[in-house]
Amino acid sequence: MLKGIPNLLSPELLKILMEMGHGDRIVIGDGNFPHASIAGSGHLVRLDGHGACEVLDAILQLMPLDTYVDAPVTLMEVVPGDRVDTPIWNEFAQIVERHQPGTRIGHAERFRFYDLARQCYCVVATGEKAPYANVILQKGVL
Repeated sequence: MLKGIPNLLSPELLKILMEMGHGDRIVIGDGNFPHASIAGSGHLVRLDGHGACEVLDAILQLMPLDTYVDAPVTLMEVVPGDRVDTPIWNEFAQIVERHQPGTRIGHAERFRFYDLARQCYCVVATGEKAPYANVILQKGVL
């Protein structure tokens, strides 16, 4: 055990977060996200028993967000015609604001989001049930 590290961060995910450099990205996917196919032969970490908010909070306790880009946090836009609410976005915004005040959050159309996610260093699979609870984080520097 180590002090100050959130318990839900596995040794595998901690190693990946340490390997990531400035500008590398990580995606946190909800339970419906195509984790394995998006990760391909890259890094896939399964945290199925956890929600997206608790995973986001745990990662942001350790990882700085990129201050050299307009929006180092990207959410998947709701598909036009899809009638769903996205209250989890407010929770994401509060978590991001708590860890790195003033950080801008962007949005990407669903298939653009998938393209961006395929370029991420790691895909984290959660058991999140809220719709559109997918977020990409771009790592910054300390």
